[in-house]
Amino acid sequence: MSNANLTLADLAVTRPGATRVFLKHRLDFCCGGRRLLDDACVEKGLDPDALLREIINAESTAGDLSGWAGRPLHQLIDFIEDHYHQRHRADLPELVAMANKVEKVHSEKPTCPRNLAAHLRNMHAAVLDHLAKEEQILFPMIRNGYRGQVGAPIRVLEQEHEDHGQNLAYLRGLAHDFIAPPESCATWKALYLRLDRFADELMEHIHLENNILFPRALCE
Repeated sequence: MSNANLTLADLAVTRPGATRVFLKHRLDFCCGGRRLLDDACVEKGLDPDALLREIINAESTAGDLSGWAGRPLHQLIDFIEDHYHQRHRADLPELVAMANKVEKVHSEKPTCPRNLAAHLRNMHAAVLDHLAKEEQILFPMIRNGYRGQVGAPIRVLEQEHEDHGQNLAYLRGLAHDFIAPPESCATWKALYLRLDRFADELMEHIHLENNILFPRALCE
């Protein structure tokens, strides 16, 4: 990816990993979004090429999930924790902050995603509670070989997965199916881009558990 003629706004609205990196380095991609990446990096003493690599790393995905069906369960659990749990914990607070900003700045616009931040806060609390149940109850039971006792916690987690799916459907409705309207600013567009990725990753997370981890933990 060449950084020639790239602006901060260009990256924020086309690369889902960009806003996380910009926030980390305190680069203004909204009001200062029209600045060239090179110029903004020079001002902050950053290497543009290194920053682009950081963006690519930040948006790396799980890739092909089909290979996990035959892998040892402890490896699958490690992957779920290291990839999805860490991503959800990092993404949700930033998404709440971005949604707050969009609702505050654009409250007078008919297309403003009203109540989006509040719904994301509720999702954040629900997801954190869900991750804690996995990390503190189910995953240790599977790792320690207590397979005959996992039925009850799995039933609870499967019901919570249903709740997460309903929350995602409502999120899509609030956020215009993650398609930013023409009058949206860089932060608004970046928010929808990241919400789209978050929704995909939460569904991947649920798929790996409902369709691979849980059935194998109950049968093996």
